Amino acid sequence: MAIQREIWQSHIEGNLFKNNEFLLASTDASHHVLNGHMVHIPQAGAVPGVEKDRLSLPATVTQRTDVDITYTLSEYTTDPILIPNAESYELSYSKRESVLGESQAALRERIAEGLLREWAPSMAARIIRTSGTDIDAHLDGTIGTRKRFLAKDLKTAQLTMNKQNIPMEGRYALMSADMFEQLTNDITVAEYPDFGTAYDVKNGVLGRLFGFNIMLRSSVLVYSDDATPVASAYGAAVADTDNDAVLCWQEHCVERALGTVDFFERLKDPTYYGDVYSIAVRMGGRKRRNDQKGTLVIVQDA
Repeated sequence: MAIQREIWQSHIEGNLFKNNEFLLASTDASHHVLNGHMVHIPQAGAVPGVEKDRLSLPATVTQRTDVDITYTLSEYTTDPILIPNAESYELSYSKRESVLGESQAALRERIAEGLLREWAPSMAARIIRTSGTDIDAHLDGTIGTRKRFLAKDLKTAQLTMNKQNIPMEGRYALMSADMFEQLTNDITVAEYPDFGTAYDVKNGVLGRLFGFNIMLRSSVLVYSDDATPVASAYGAAVADTDNDAVLCWQEHCVERALGTVDFFERLKDPTYYGDVYSIAVRMGGRKRRNDQKGTLVIVQDA
């Protein structure tokens, strides 16, 4: 009996953000996806000027120039998986989940890593460096010491966004376990009694500090130690001078878009003596402003 593809496609889409709830803290542009793989967003040009008590006539005629924002969604595909005697797995949903669950988990992780890099700021003005006392480097493959991540570094991010007139609601800070530990070691309940009031494990929020919803992930971003640090590509070898980073953003300043979700099957393959399955998902995202305002990254300083 063949697996019901439509059921599995809906299941994959419904669980795409499991354990990566931070991705939901963004603007969803999925309704702008064309043909399952291209995002097309019409954007109005500049608004017309307004003059009080106009004295000079005729007024200058202007024409609004509209622009289109387009980008192609990345395609994420799993390695095919063989399920011998697949009909036995159709008897129980939990058995199907156990067989294909690892593929889905790997897919979710890879998509999250990809979107993190699409949201990562690159402009020098959007990069803050840590400022604490020296601590041993904690990223695998790095050596030497780095400056600790302190609460005042996150406060600097708050000040920067305030000056940019970024909305105060919907701000997030995603950090690794090591950076979260450094932050929590720097604050006390007496100093920040409201930190834990925003605790919402269902949505991945561990606390709230300086207006940021604090979220945790095993790894976030790795930046180089250049004068203007550069985010490392996914899977790139870690240099001994690389640095951990905390990503800060406002939910309306970053975007995600989900395209097609496909579940493939080849039944009774004579070369593998079983059924072969794989998954393909189209997904992408972007920083919504060309000046990258509303996104910041706090990078370790050597």
